[in-house]
Amino acid sequence: MSKYSVRQDQVQTLLSWVKSGQIAIPEMQRPFVWNSQKVRDLLDSLYNGYPVGYLITWQSQDVGLKDGTTSGFRQILIDGQQRITAMTAALVGEEVVDKDYSKKRIKIAFNPQTEEFATLTPVLRRDPAWLSDVSEFMNAGSTYKAIKAYMDQNADADTDGVEEAFERLAGIQQAQVGIITLAAELDINTVTEIFIRINSKGVPLSSADFAMSKIASHGEYGSNLRKLIDYFCHLVRHPQVYDDIVAHDRRFVDAGLMNKIAWVKNDAPDLYTVDYTDIIRVAGLRGFGRGKIAPLVSLLSGRDFETRSFSEDLAVQSFEDLEKALGEIVNEYNFRQFIMTIKSAGFTREKLIGSNNALNFAYALFLRLRAERQLSDGRIKSVVRRWFVMSMLTSRHSGSFESQFEQDIRRIDELGAEEYLAEVERGQLTDGFWEVELPSRMATPSSRSPYLAVFLAAQIHRNAKGFLSKHITVGQMMDDGGDIHHLVPKNYLVTTGVRDQSRYNQIANYALTETPVNIGIKDAAPAEYLARVDEQIASGQPVLGEISSTDELEASFAENAVPQSLRTTTAETYTEFLQERRALMAEFIGKYYQSL
Repeated sequence: MSKYSVRQDQVQTLLSWVKSGQIAIPEMQRPFVWNSQKVRDLLDSLYNGYPVGYLITWQSQDVGLKDGTTSGFRQILIDGQQRITAMTAALVGEEVVDKDYSKKRIKIAFNPQTEEFATLTPVLRRDPAWLSDVSEFMNAGSTYKAIKAYMDQNADADTDGVEEAFERLAGIQQAQVGIITLAAELDINTVTEIFIRINSKGVPLSSADFAMSKIASHGEYGSNLRKLIDYFCHLVRHPQVYDDIVAHDRRFVDAGLMNKIAWVKNDAPDLYTVDYTDIIRVAGLRGFGRGKIAPLVSLLSGRDFETRSFSEDLAVQSFEDLEKALGEIVNEYNFRQFIMTIKSAGFTREKLIGSNNALNFAYALFLRLRAERQLSDGRIKSVVRRWFVMSMLTSRHSGSFESQFEQDIRRIDELGAEEYLAEVERGQLTDGFWEVELPSRMATPSSRSPYLAVFLAAQIHRNAKGFLSKHITVGQMMDDGGDIHHLVPKNYLVTTGVRDQSRYNQIANYALTETPVNIGIKDAAPAEYLARVDEQIASGQPVLGEISSTDELEASFAENAVPQSLRTTTAETYTEFLQERRALMAEFIGKYYQSL
């Protein structure tokens, strides 16, 4: 059986489908990323009969809407959204939404004497040789009147040439565009593979892209759910666009959905800056117990995995479950309480979190535990903190993380979150992990290492001060720009024979310090700069930081997991120092984890 069909349709047919809603165009209410030059080039290609690439659609099953009607036969446009939006803007005259969610018109001018297209400018608007807006001509209904009006202002123009140009311009409506329609029964993985193979650029759509398109295809109800996701994600990053969204999308506002996310405009949350993929993943976990997005798309299509058939009732229920999950996800109290929970573990800045995968699962877990109401608020936060830090330490949600999501959510269903977390801890966070495996994993020069991030978070959680600091904490330096200092200075190591960058930049050689302390140490050997600290303690005259007692110095070593052997470390003993520091860092992290 063929997995797709290919046909040609006219531009005017495509535009009529857009107007009637027969093709779901999710991007019509999302920021239009093409510039006017690309729109101009598209019209020029259509005018000259050049190919403009295939559109790819995926048939959608009939599914019920909340008012009891069905969506009817619809197709999801999964490739070609920008081209369709450009045609609709330039030929129909519809407004597009820019990156700030403001509506604007893209006007393309046309010169029938030179047969050129150009973005409309004030200069071209005043030039009678140019037709200011192609869409006005396309919607006028009479080519004869347009030609007459043009010739009245351009008496010297070649009438025959102008008439021919106008006829060709009108003929854009009949230009042929290729459409590849993927079969409705294909699963999302097959659709993705087909897309990769037939798209000339070989750029795959993600599962989240398909999910968003599927959601938008479910009539105005689905379109509003998609907008809820889009607008929330955009407001988290750019809260200043709230007024523009309200102004340009009254139907969304009148549906009452804007009220759910209006809180973001006053104080956008930091740390967890979600995009639509993150929201889809959390919704799949929270609303459907699914770690993979592909099954979510199938459920929204009404696919019954047991009977391998499509059920309208299942599709309706799936959209209702999605709406409920999204309501929990964008809820101000839930979102802020979750961020506070993660921050209470010391992860106070986004740069400490390499990717959102661990956050996504932790948020879904947080929402689940709150909904179950079987644990106290304090126990919920403890479980979520420990799960998040455990996943950072074990790289649990990297690589093939969707499969891990699936396994984890299934086991949580079976055992409960607390018991399953305890099982994971017994299996992975053993004495061997803390004493051998974690120190070994920290043998890396990457400043983006999750182990360094967890160590810094542990210091923030403990309110530790920076190395050789008396008053300034690691948390304060993370906020205001402390320096990553080499405990055994890099240039000292290089000049004494340690020239391998991967060795002198080991994370076990890093500590956060105040900038003046870092500058004061410069390239001095540890024995030299620590002797200066000893001298200032004895004399009471600060020369390197503000530490003024032996107890303060010992506390600084302890809070930064720095071994006393630093005092005697040279290029010859540097390897042994790194081993000892990694062991102390792992011990520090272990105590921190137990305190969560």
